[in-house]
Amino acid sequence: MNSSDQKKSLVTLKGQLDWITTIIPFICILLLCIVFVAAPESSSQAIASIRFFLGDELGSYYLIIGLGMFLCSLYIAFSRYGSIRLGNLEKPEYTPFQWGSMMFTAGLAADILFYSLCEWILYAGEPRITDMGSVQDWSSTYPLFHWGPIPWSFYMVLAVAFGFMIHVRRRNKQKYSEACRPILGKWTDGPAGKLIDLIAVFALLAGTATTFSLATPLLSMALSSVFRIPQSRLFTIAILVVICLVYTFTVYFGMKGVARLAASCTYLFFGLLLYVLIGGGQPRYIIETGITAIGNLAQNFIGLATWTDALRSTSFPQNWTIFYWAYWMVWCVATPFFIGSISGGRTIRQTILGGYFWGLAGTFTSFIILGNYSLNLQVTGVLDLIGAYADSGDLYQIIITIMETLPLAKAGLVLLAVTMIAFYATSFDSITMVAAAYSYKTLPAGAEPHRNVRLFWAVMLILFPIALIFSENSMANLQSVSIIAAFPVGIIMMIIIGSFFRDADAYLKEKNP
Repeated sequence: MNSSDQKKSLVTLKGQLDWITTIIPFICILLLCIVFVAAPESSSQAIASIRFFLGDELGSYYLIIGLGMFLCSLYIAFSRYGSIRLGNLEKPEYTPFQWGSMMFTAGLAADILFYSLCEWILYAGEPRITDMGSVQDWSSTYPLFHWGPIPWSFYMVLAVAFGFMIHVRRRNKQKYSEACRPILGKWTDGPAGKLIDLIAVFALLAGTATTFSLATPLLSMALSSVFRIPQSRLFTIAILVVICLVYTFTVYFGMKGVARLAASCTYLFFGLLLYVLIGGGQPRYIIETGITAIGNLAQNFIGLATWTDALRSTSFPQNWTIFYWAYWMVWCVATPFFIGSISGGRTIRQTILGGYFWGLAGTFTSFIILGNYSLNLQVTGVLDLIGAYADSGDLYQIIITIMETLPLAKAGLVLLAVTMIAFYATSFDSITMVAAAYSYKTLPAGAEPHRNVRLFWAVMLILFPIALIFSENSMANLQSVSIIAAFPVGIIMMIIIGSFFRDADAYLKEKNP
């Protein structure tokens, strides 16, 4: 392509982009960061009070949405809607392994490795666990609940709604507002639709900008321990840049690059799990505790999903369950779009049930093996992890200590670090693809965003985490902003589901008049 053609292509691309949806959320997040840095105490108090109000006074809103989405997913899968095929393909676009690995790695960043190793410790000192029974039984059950069917139902219901919009109706706008068109009608193209898209992109940026803040210190500490490099902000930034280079390289080559990286991430992930299961020397305890936890979850699922602690005797659901549901809702801006886009050729029933299979297989296996190995160190007296956390509050050092009990500990830490990098890269691959699609006024079904747009988002999504490294208060505040953003996202999700039912009904009547 000569320079004249390149200029024409860039002019055409600029005319295709939705600059309002792309730029305004960035400006809002940037202003929030400036406020957090300039007035950390007052901004923290304001954000905390809003978050407390939504989580404490209106917490039932999140719990109702969570249980409602799960029941809705089962209804859609086993009703007449389940037979609808997403697109006219004779067979699915991706093999079951390709599809499952992309979906699993897109839906979970490296956070799953961080939480799998230590989440039971966070619950062990809670009065709620003591009231229900033993730490052995219930601190291993709650992680499966908080990473189980309800959060995955958020993804599955919205994924089939977006998949129906993209592959069946073949809409040329891949945005939240477009999924609301069957209910909003002409309002979709006006201020209401623009507001929905602005909220969605804002929530996406707020959520992804703080995801790195949770597990990146663990990644930094693991590499520092192995290579004896002093920990510093510069070292952490270097790690983020490496992650950025990996996912920018793969996303540059489109979905083929994403699929290959997702497969590599899955192999690394299960290699790490096998290393802990066999190398840790406690496979019987790990498996049996996991079976007990799954049984506890199955027997008490409805009770766990609807417990509000109205007397606030422990505030456990407000501190944990509502927090998790809200955070998963923020991630629903990107992940379901990606799952829907890669589900062409599958029926809605196959998408939902297959999504549950791959999603729960990955999260349950991770928490059962990594979590129960560290729990065994506590109950057998090898390490007092609960006491160490009570004294220091440093979960990152505790996780390093756990990994050092394994044979070939340095190799294990390297494997953990490489797997975390792969998880981050695959998650941000999918987010970059969705965010790039959001930047277009219209984008035909099956079309990929321009490489330059993908590169823009790949770079911009990493800049905020790098900036936030210089202010821990900003990280905490922006995480609270993510939770607050989930409140309007929940309302939009309900409009999308209502729109799906209306549109799917019309489609079935068209097929079978």
